[in-house]
Amino acid sequence: MKSKNPQLPIKERINDLLARMTLQEKVAQLYCFGRVVEMTGILFDEDRHLLPDKTAELFANGACQLGRPAQRTKPRHTAQITNAIQKFLAEATRLGIPALFNEEGLHGLMATGSTSFPQAIALASTWNPDLVSEIFSVVAKEARVRGSNYVYTPVLDLARDPRWGRVEETFGEDPYLVTRMGVAAIKGLQGEGETIDNEHVIACAKHFAVHGQPEGGQNAAPGNISERTIREEFLPPFKAAVQEAGVGAVMASYNEIDGIPAHINHWLLQTVLRDEWGYKGFVTSDGFGVPQIIRLHRITNSIEETAKLCIEAGVDCEVPRGVC
Repeated sequence: MKSKNPQLPIKERINDLLARMTLQEKVAQLYCFGRVVEMTGILFDEDRHLLPDKTAELFANGACQLGRPAQRTKPRHTAQITNAIQKFLAEATRLGIPALFNEEGLHGLMATGSTSFPQAIALASTWNPDLVSEIFSVVAKEARVRGSNYVYTPVLDLARDPRWGRVEETFGEDPYLVTRMGVAAIKGLQGEGETIDNEHVIACAKHFAVHGQPEGGQNAAPGNISERTIREEFLPPFKAAVQEAGVGAVMASYNEIDGIPAHINHWLLQTVLRDEWGYKGFVTSDGFGVPQIIRLHRITNSIEETAKLCIEAGVDCEVPRGVC
């Protein structure tokens, strides 16, 4: 298959793969199978050995993502799990498409035995992008040796309301400082090359967008900000992440803008992100951000309608597990 030939241009390989995929295989690439730590008895036995029959059933059409394999497991154990799953996907599924293993890494890989660095707000206070890049290169290596290849960081929100409970996750309130630290973090995670080598991981710029000044300081409250302020202050860190740092993933935010939740906001995810900025990566939901369209924003009444709106707006994968 052309898709298996690393000497061919990426676009040609992708087009060949898409032409071969069934609808079910394409749907599987929109789906995260939840957190690995929760899959004992579903995917593994008590000793974390793959259950062949259940694995074949679960991954019959492939898998896009599995969540946080490093959570509550030692490094060697995590590597054994991820290697076993990737081996199955590569050798026992029809198209052999490998999976993404996502992790949290805001100030160090969130895993047993990993290095914990100061929170993002403290890293920003160093005013030292080179140091930030070096720190996140360590995060990448610690994730990669365990078999993970995708990390949910950096946070590029502007911390504009001190009541918001996630201020410490940000690089502060200033667009310029957040931009420089964000670009440094992404380059540390992904490396400087056109492709990601075996010591680096895909970075995820989050939360897109206007998440750091919510009404009442509540985490998923509306961001009632004018478009001019959005473009001049809240979007520059994300634009630099796309155009300067080449970030591989962008995460939609929980909030809404002008009454439209980010997860179904075509203007935000398509017009601005892809059409204006030329973004070529993928858009992920925030954790349970897709079903929140039903139960929080109350825009839709069914999972089918919700899935349709999110896909049409530009969401490419639902995490932490497929619901809609």
